[in-house]
Amino acid sequence: MHAQQVGMGRLAGQRALVTGGASGIGQAVARRFAEEGAQVVVGDLAGGDVVLDVRSRESTEAAVQAAAERMGGLTTVVCNAGRPVLGTLDTVELDEWDDGLATNLTGVYLTVKAAWPYLVEYGGAILSTASILGVMATGGQAVYCAAKAGVVMLTKCLAIDGAPHGIRANCVCPGMVQTPMLDGIFNHQPDPAATRASATTFAPAGRLGEPRDIADAFVYLASDEASFVTGVALPVDGGLGAGKELNL
Repeated sequence: MHAQQVGMGRLAGQRALVTGGASGIGQAVARRFAEEGAQVVVGDLAGGDVVLDVRSRESTEAAVQAAAERMGGLTTVVCNAGRPVLGTLDTVELDEWDDGLATNLTGVYLTVKAAWPYLVEYGGAILSTASILGVMATGGQAVYCAAKAGVVMLTKCLAIDGAPHGIRANCVCPGMVQTPMLDGIFNHQPDPAATRASATTFAPAGRLGEPRDIADAFVYLASDEASFVTGVALPVDGGLGAGKELNL
């Protein structure tokens, strides 16, 4: 379904690969890109158009090649695949550290590296899902915060390295968004319902984000409207990163 162009729109003519696109934010991005006229191939461990394990160089290279062959090229990559890693640094084992970095950070490197020749050819766009926790810290998520901060800085470096080739690189920093990943975090807590209710009060917007909120930001960053935007980490977080009111 995804690898077809759906008429004209803000992304008409683009050929995009979305990693981790079978659910949550990635699924919303794939749908919005298709609605805006892009051809889209979803890469995921299961349920995508191509099988893609972003932790594996071989899998990533094969998926990028398959996507490019299916669409006749590749102009845009959305590096969205990720996973939560819960626990303070003293409680997280080395295998969790390694897998968390491999999924959330190294996967961006592998995807971009495999896609680079195609992006150079078309002067394409590199987009990544970072996190508001890549620019602000929280307790109990040291590995995740470190990995997403890496995505933010990698994005800035890619913007510089890609500029001579006409490549733009940007990332989106979501706040708390209603996804299966967030459900998993809530369910990990002693009282999931109370945690969910409390989470809606964290951001000034007073609600959890929806995947569409994040997808709309990606549409903008992929479009010609953002032709002068590169190296940006765009918070889409309901104001969470702005700070907290102190009732003194």
